[in-house]
Amino acid sequence: MTTSAAHRLTVADGSFLRGGRPHQIISGAIHYFRVHPDLWEDRLRRLAAMGLNTVETYVAWNFHERRRGDVDFTGPRDLARFVRLAGDLGLDVIVRPGPYICAEWDFGGLPAWLMKGEPMALRSSDPRFLAAVDAWLDAVCPVLVGLLATHGGPVVAIQVENEYGSFGDDATYLEHCRKGLVDRGIDVLLLTSDGPGPDWLAAGTIPGVLATVNFGSRASEAFAELRKVQPEGPDMCMEYWNGWFDHWGEGHHVRDAEDAARVLDDMLRAGASVNFYMAHGGTNFGLWNGANVAHGKLQPTVTSYDYDAAVGEAGELRPKFHAFRDVIRRYAAEPAPAVPELPARLAPQAVEVDGWVALLDSLGAYDRPRRGPLPLPMESLDQDHGLILYRGSALVPPDGRTLELDGLADRATVLVDGAHLGTLDRNEPPHVLPLRPRADGRASTIDVIVENQGRINFGSEIGERKGVAGIRIAHRFVHDWGSVAIRLDEPGLTDRLQFGAVAGSAGPVFARATLAVDEPADGFLALPGWAKGFVWLNGALLGRYWEVGPQVTLYAPAPFWRAGANEVVVLEMERAGSLVELRADPDLGHPRP
Repeated sequence: MTTSAAHRLTVADGSFLRGGRPHQIISGAIHYFRVHPDLWEDRLRRLAAMGLNTVETYVAWNFHERRRGDVDFTGPRDLARFVRLAGDLGLDVIVRPGPYICAEWDFGGLPAWLMKGEPMALRSSDPRFLAAVDAWLDAVCPVLVGLLATHGGPVVAIQVENEYGSFGDDATYLEHCRKGLVDRGIDVLLLTSDGPGPDWLAAGTIPGVLATVNFGSRASEAFAELRKVQPEGPDMCMEYWNGWFDHWGEGHHVRDAEDAARVLDDMLRAGASVNFYMAHGGTNFGLWNGANVAHGKLQPTVTSYDYDAAVGEAGELRPKFHAFRDVIRRYAAEPAPAVPELPARLAPQAVEVDGWVALLDSLGAYDRPRRGPLPLPMESLDQDHGLILYRGSALVPPDGRTLELDGLADRATVLVDGAHLGTLDRNEPPHVLPLRPRADGRASTIDVIVENQGRINFGSEIGERKGVAGIRIAHRFVHDWGSVAIRLDEPGLTDRLQFGAVAGSAGPVFARATLAVDEPADGFLALPGWAKGFVWLNGALLGRYWEVGPQVTLYAPAPFWRAGANEVVVLEMERAGSLVELRADPDLGHPRP
C-alpha cells in the first residue's frame, strides 16, 4: 500500500475508513488566521495532547484577497505551512475553503469588494458571483492540491460551501462549488455540514457528497435528522458547539465541562465522529470580527474568539481540556502526547499616557478625500475595515434644525465646527441630532466619522454596505462631501502619527503609552476609564475594546512584544482615560446568567 493510500480517508458501508481500516475521526477546529503564526505549532501541540487525531480549519477568502485579484498566501496567510505543521505532528487535516465560512468572521469570509458597484446575489448562481468564486478556487485549490492525502499530504477531506441549508436552496450553485473543486484537482473526500433542522440538511446536501451535522447537544436527535438525508451513515458532527462566542454588550458564554464531556462521550460511544467547534478559538486580531443580527439589532462579535474552548485564547488548558482528554482516551487508537506547559506571561504594570494627537489633526496619515454629491460607502473607496470620515459644510437656518443620517452602518461620531455634537448608533434610532446656527451666519463644517463594527456573517442580511447613505438637515439633503477612508489596520499607520503633549482638536483621539518588559511573553492589555476604541502594540492592531463588555482585556501574545520599550497606541472614539494596564491574566467578562 502506498503512503497516500494508507493515509486516505474514505467511506464504505456507512463507516469511515482510513487506509482501508475502520476509523473514528476525533477532530478539533483551529483557525490559522486567528492565531499568530509563531504560535501555530504550540496550539497544534495542545490539540494533539487532548487526544485529537485530526484538526479542521476554515480558509477565509477575504483574509487572502482583500483587494480583488491580489491574493496572498504568505506570512500569517501561509495556509500550506499551517497544514504541514499539523501533518508533521501526526494530525490529519480537514479544510473548509468556503467560499463562505460564517465563523463569526467579517462578512462570513466573503470579500468586501463583492459589494462594490451593482449588487449581486451572494451565495447563488448569479453569474457575477460565480465568476468571483471561480477566481477564488483558481487561487486556493493549487495551494491545497499538493497537501491532499492523495498526494501524500495530511488533508483528508474538503468541505463544499458551509451551512448552505440555513441560507438558500440554489442547488445549481452548490453543484458549481463541488464541480469547481473536483475540476481543479481536489480528489479527497468531499463533505457538507448543516444544522439539524430537516430543511437545512435537505437544502444543504449535494448528491454524492458526504453530509455532516452541526449541534451542541441532543446528539441522538441530531443524528436522526442526518439519517433522514443520509440513511447509511457515517454519523459525524462537523461542529460540536462545546462553547460559544460573545457579542459586545452581552455576557461571556461559558459551558460546564462535565456537561460538554457527557455529550462527547455519547457521540464517541455510539461510534460517531466529531469535530470540536472550537478546540482552540484564538483572536479576531485587527478588525476581522463579524456581526450577527437579532430582532433588527446589529450584534458585533468581540475581539476575543476564546469560545470557552478546551484550549483558551492564550493557550490555557481548561477543565474542558482535561475532561475531553479523559473521554477521548477511552476511544482513541493511540495515547495522546504529553500536555505542554503554559506559555510564559508578563508581570503586571500600569503606565500613564505620554502623548496625544486628535484623529482630525492626523488626516495626512490617511487617503486623500474623494468628493461627490453624496457620502460614499466604504466599498466605493476600496475599503473593507476601519473608519470613514465624511466632511462637508452647510448653512444652518436661523431657527436651527436637525442633522439626520440615513442608512447608518454602524456608529457615528458627529462634530460641527470642531465641537462634538453627539454619537449615533444604528441600533438606536432615530439618527438625529439638534443643530444651532453659527452666530456669524456662516456655513458650519460638519464631520461625521463612521465606524464599521463588523460585517454581518450569517443569515439573510449578509451583504451590507458600510458608512452612511445620506446626510440631511431636516428634510433637505446636504451635498458635496469629501469621503476619507481611514484604514486603521494599514501597516505603518501609527508610525505616521505626530504625538504631542495635548490632544488638540475635539473628537476621537490617539493616545500613546510606553510599556517596558525584560523579555517578550504573553500579556493582556486593559484600559480602565476608557470608553470605546482600538489598541495597537508596536504597530500591530490587536483589536477593539468597549466598556459595555463583556471583554475587558485584549490578548497581546509574545510575538508582538520586544525586550525593552514597547509602544501602545490607543484610538479612543468617545472618552479617553489616562492609564494603560498590562495584566498577567485574561478577563473576558462576567458569565451569562
